[in-house]
Amino acid sequence: MDRLEAMGFLLAALDVGSFSAATRRLGIPAATLTRKIDQLEQHMGATLLIRTTRKLALTDAGQRYAEGARRIVAEVRDMEREAAGEFIEPTGRLVVSAPRMFGRLYVQPVIHDFLRLHDAISVELQLSDGNVDLAAGAADLAVRIGALPDSSLIATRLGSMRTVNVASPAFLDSHPFPRHPDDLAGLPAILLDIPQPDKGPRHGGHGQVHDRTRLIVSGAEAAVDAAVAGVGVVRLLHYQAAQALKEGRLRLLLENFESEPAPVHVLHAPLVQLPQKTRHFIDFAASRLRASLLALGQDERGYGFAVADQG
Repeated sequence: MDRLEAMGFLLAALDVGSFSAATRRLGIPAATLTRKIDQLEQHMGATLLIRTTRKLALTDAGQRYAEGARRIVAEVRDMEREAAGEFIEPTGRLVVSAPRMFGRLYVQPVIHDFLRLHDAISVELQLSDGNVDLAAGAADLAVRIGALPDSSLIATRLGSMRTVNVASPAFLDSHPFPRHPDDLAGLPAILLDIPQPDKGPRHGGHGQVHDRTRLIVSGAEAAVDAAVAGVGVVRLLHYQAAQALKEGRLRLLLENFESEPAPVHVLHAPLVQLPQKTRHFIDFAASRLRASLLALGQDERGYGFAVADQG
């Protein structure tokens, strides 16, 4: 049994939350992944994973093993990078994590331009609204929207992003126009069931408690579609609603009661020596993403803003 390979399979399954998602990422049959994990557990003489139909959970032994495995895999990856010359020339595979919609709209176009300039680099873009473990080597870089907890990660500030309440003109024609956050309690609502920068999942923020929730969705695009269709009021990051606002299909509400804009950063682990591919991408992407945030904020009709700064 290749224990290093089995470690990688185990960590991949943990990172994505299920065997089925891990097999898609790894490009291997489900039976292969199951067999490798089973062999690893037999070799260890301990159960590492508790598998249900909905999620994976680590046993106490699995938690200790996974922590050690992440360190080992990261060290091996660094040795391979050094041997391949990644610390001398920009080469190799770069793994970038970003929020689903922000990554598709803003990060992926930057990656396209970056790849045109660097033939020796390939990029894996992981689109997820959850946070990957950069310190353990789950990705080389991550773009994150929201306040950063205290950590050892190195952050480059790109700008800021509003969180806004929006509804369709047709909806506002048939419902009382909210003048205060408390007014939202009586209005039909759409809840976006993913973590938000200022509050957790399914939370309106600013004390906004929706007692008439009509729809809960787990994707920003679906939330925008529902709001445009007149289902209710929804709270989103400004960029998620920007196109519909620009086209007049949605309107901003309660602008005077918005929370502080959330910071936007690109992060990486505090490596002793940063690979050239990572350094080149940060230098290339940071200025372009700052420009995108500023362009979003400079909409001449005032649909929203983002403040870009360095630090």
